Amino acid sequence: MKWNEITIKTTSEYVEAVCNILYDVGVGGVVIEDPKDLIINMKEETSWDYFDIDSLDIDYEGAVVKGYLPESQDLPDKIELIKQNVHNLSMENENSEPNQVTIAEVYEEDWANSWKKYYKPKKIGNKIVVKPSWEDYMPKENEKIIELDPGMAFGTGTHETTTMCIRLLEKYIRQGNTVYDIGCGSGILSIAAAKLEAGKVVAVDIDETACKVSRSNVKMNSVQDIVEIKNGNLMDVVKGKADIIVANIIAEIIIILANDIRKFMKDDSIFIASGIILDKVDEVVLALKENGLGILHVEKLGEWAAIVSKKEVLHE
Repeated sequence: MKWNEITIKTTSEYVEAVCNILYDVGVGGVVIEDPKDLIINMKEETSWDYFDIDSLDIDYEGAVVKGYLPESQDLPDKIELIKQNVHNLSMENENSEPNQVTIAEVYEEDWANSWKKYYKPKKIGNKIVVKPSWEDYMPKENEKIIELDPGMAFGTGTHETTTMCIRLLEKYIRQGNTVYDIGCGSGILSIAAAKLEAGKVVAVDIDETACKVSRSNVKMNSVQDIVEIKNGNLMDVVKGKADIIVANIIAEIIIILANDIRKFMKDDSIFIASGIILDKVDEVVLALKENGLGILHVEKLGEWAAIVSKKEVLHE
């Protein structure tokens, strides 16, 4: 399948704004090449088993954000909108070096193969290790392996928000639990829940591509007897209640979810909400509290946060 690779050269300061421009036109995932992140994370003892840093072709004077769009009739309009919004971003912030946009055609197979030189097994939590299918890895005691190959529609699952979710699933999942994964993307959180001995996992996404990718990854990891993928909105396609609900989306959607999430929670259920930029934490906390959820704690990693809440008993 042929895709269009949109490459935007910017600065670390504006990476998030550039990512949002790509998400707004339907890009399912982005690749961020930011040398500042590399320098910061190299200080962590186990952070860079995953990357061969020397193989990255990065201009150390700035950051690069890449997104991928498939061939479609409205592709020229989407590209023009991206260029216009990036131009507006440069003007608004009075950058001395304007953000630069370039477009290139790339085939999915070529793109995936180009990642193989530096996509290595990565331990995310205390137990979960994510590895590509072509890499050999001998699991250590208590480690659970997830095979996940890079794809254009979704990332490899090692973003800070996903890392926090997996670590929190490790903390809260009990054998036999029912888990709902809202906005499942690549399916990594659903697979992790299954590997952590959840009894039933329901993964939901409104994006058909996400559901297709998730089904493929679930099958690759041989957890299809535990994980069920549903295409649609949580309120429409899921019935029953879960022990744990995890949503790695964005703050605005989590605030909307907060209005109805109690309907899907047992009395002692846990809600793990991630994908929240630090500036939005207070808004999300307020929305959860207003809808009868007590905040257990807030995890932070980099510029992102995950909020763990629990259903409170309401007295009429």
